[in-house]
Amino acid sequence: MTRSIKLAGFVLALTMAAGAPAQAAPHDGRWSVLVITEKGNCDQAYRYEVAVGDGKVSYAGREQVEFSGTVATSGVVKVNIRLGEQGATGSGKLSGANGAGTWQGTGNNGTCAGRWEAEKR
Repeated sequence: MTRSIKLAGFVLALTMAAGAPAQAAPHDGRWSVLVITEKGNCDQAYRYEVAVGDGKVSYAGREQVEFSGTVATSGVVKVNIRLGEQGATGSGKLSGANGAGTWQGTGNNGTCAGRWEAEKR
């Protein structure tokens, strides 16, 4: 997998949104995120582990990326990912033990976009 392909996956991984971060929200915990590419020259799908704590999203994997994101009390999510010259953003919503949204990014292979689905573990 190339770095641009991985980046698209990270964005994905849990795209989270505007608003103040929640304190001890029901969304806190580990999430498994499936990122699906629908447009562009990136791998078809990725699965990543993401952690949500106190309204903040963090990548729970081994790659070293600049990852920032938030989850509002309402479940609205927004994330930004950077890996060198590559970057991606995503947004969506968590509700109960599930979530979904969209992402888009730019990497070595051009632009890619798609959707993501999340499950709380």
